[in-house]
Amino acid sequence: MKMDKSDSWFDLKIPEKWDKITVDQLFRQVWAAPKKMIHHFRMEKSVRVNGENARWERPLQTGDFLQIALFQEEDYGVLPDAIEIDLLYEDEHLLVVNKPAGMETHPNEPGQSHTLANAVAYHLKQKGEQRRVRHIHRLDKDTTGAVLFAKHAFSHAILDRMLNERDIKRTYLALVQGILKNRSGVIDQPIGRDRHHPTRRRVSKTGQNAVTHYKLVKTFPAKNLSMIECTLDTGRTHQIRVHLSSIGHPLAGDVLYGGKPIFKRQALHARKLTFTHPFTGKKLECIAPFLDEPPIFL
Repeated sequence: MKMDKSDSWFDLKIPEKWDKITVDQLFRQVWAAPKKMIHHFRMEKSVRVNGENARWERPLQTGDFLQIALFQEEDYGVLPDAIEIDLLYEDEHLLVVNKPAGMETHPNEPGQSHTLANAVAYHLKQKGEQRRVRHIHRLDKDTTGAVLFAKHAFSHAILDRMLNERDIKRTYLALVQGILKNRSGVIDQPIGRDRHHPTRRRVSKTGQNAVTHYKLVKTFPAKNLSMIECTLDTGRTHQIRVHLSSIGHPLAGDVLYGGKPIFKRQALHARKLTFTHPFTGKKLECIAPFLDEPPIFL
């Protein structure tokens, strides 16, 4: 189904907080859009104010009607795969999906299927939305929980920047071996590749900086386990797994990093995503239910 030209425009009523700022300031300062993308919008006349081509240096007024041509038909970038998804939130700009265990976030080679990205492509296809599938961050194959996707190039650019500037808060729950002595702490240790193993990472002086905050939620003395909440300042591969193992509390089930095989997978769940929607200004909090059967997190 070909997209109607009128369907490509995003409509936005200018709120009071953006009164008197110019279109140029909105794109450059508020949204901090990439220069190349702003140039494209200007050259293609992809922005209108009150039905007319935008004059980029003219101040906007509360109640003005802004339109941006955002929604283009694109190749999905991955093969749509008929897998049901656990959708936590969706609008015309983004969606948040609860990833199950045993599934990659996205294909690692051409033609790969049965990843979360393939499932999202199928979901979009079912809705008649031909959009490229753009993940903002990813989770390990055996980590469950909330994953954020952008539905067009502009939201991808903004959400990517927000993630880098830590304006998107990711909260994880983990079950670790042993009883934590400290109720909270910060692990600030660089992480690099382990040259003795193809996939493992390790704390390394020459690695990339990595910071993990943790807080004790509950202890289970009979099982010698602690439940903790983690938030990240950085997003390194296996970050939580490496950091907790480095302080002597590997994730339960994470045999790669010294955990005991008491679960089928490492006990790590991306429980919550919190951020301010870049276009509506609404605060979003997406909480991902636990998916394991039998349950790992009670």
